Amino acid sequence: MKNLKGKVALVTGATRGIGKGIAIGLGEAGATVYITGRTLEPSDENISGTLLETQQAVIDAGGVCIPVQVDHSDDEQVRLLFERIETEQKGQLDILVNNVFSGVKEIGNAFGQPFWKHDPSLWDAINNVGLRSHYIASVYAARLMNKRQQGLICTISSWGGLSYIFGAAYGVGKAACDRLASDMAVELKPDNITSVSLWPGIVGTEEMFRFSEKWKTEDEKEPQNSTMRDYYNWETPLFTGRVIAALADQQNTMNLTGKVQIIAELAQRYNIVDENGNRPVSLRSLRFIVPSAIPALKKYPWLIPDLKIPWFVLQWTMLQSPKI
Repeated sequence: MKNLKGKVALVTGATRGIGKGIAIGLGEAGATVYITGRTLEPSDENISGTLLETQQAVIDAGGVCIPVQVDHSDDEQVRLLFERIETEQKGQLDILVNNVFSGVKEIGNAFGQPFWKHDPSLWDAINNVGLRSHYIASVYAARLMNKRQQGLICTISSWGGLSYIFGAAYGVGKAACDRLASDMAVELKPDNITSVSLWPGIVGTEEMFRFSEKWKTEDEKEPQNSTMRDYYNWETPLFTGRVIAALADQQNTMNLTGKVQIIAELAQRYNIVDENGNRPVSLRSLRFIVPSAIPALKKYPWLIPDLKIPWFVLQWTMLQSPKI
């Protein structure tokens, strides 16, 4: 259903992974989707993912997609991007998805080593085109949305804001993304602009499959390694896109603004399924936690109730055992 027909969206960092899935999800819902990335078309350098490939995928899903080559470390390029959207769409921007992130390679290189064994530039590699870029894009998006007194800003964060996953710089950056979304919500609420932080689950992106191979070499007795081996409860990138499309279709999202929203839980609320027809559960659901600890139960997930661990319990548990 083309519920977002007539809406204009921008997805930053959409050449591959979650960004590409979000663009497809918004496109299949009828939105006009602007996408950004550094790589426009395939080259001999064998770079994984390009804007033109994402554009074609959105078109194949029945959507309209406008690729714009942007390096989000350059503020002027970002300013010109929003100037273009304002001109071409007569000032309309309904949805911004802050997704761009350039620290994947650095995270992979630093994997398994403490932060102090790496150059301090690791912080910038992870949080410049990431946390800072989300702030810059939100500034320009809010200026457009303010004129029409409506809009939705989604900042893609992760469970790394709550528990240790990929190192200190990554965790602090994701916690800051959550706080950014929360504090922006306070200042945007008078203008009827919603700001949320979104936590996907374990998403089967190209890079996540590579990370799973690394985890397989770790202690096989660790529950998380079992989860990585058999891809239990993994989500596709499109799942996040479909959930954001459903969120953008709601008449009033102010009751959600400023809060962390878990993709799987929003999917349950809006009756959204993944591209293979299933619906992954939240990572704080007993249906995920128990089978992850007792792998034999993964064949019978329906026997375990889909009950969510309360936030305060989850936070206490993560503090006691920070590695997941």
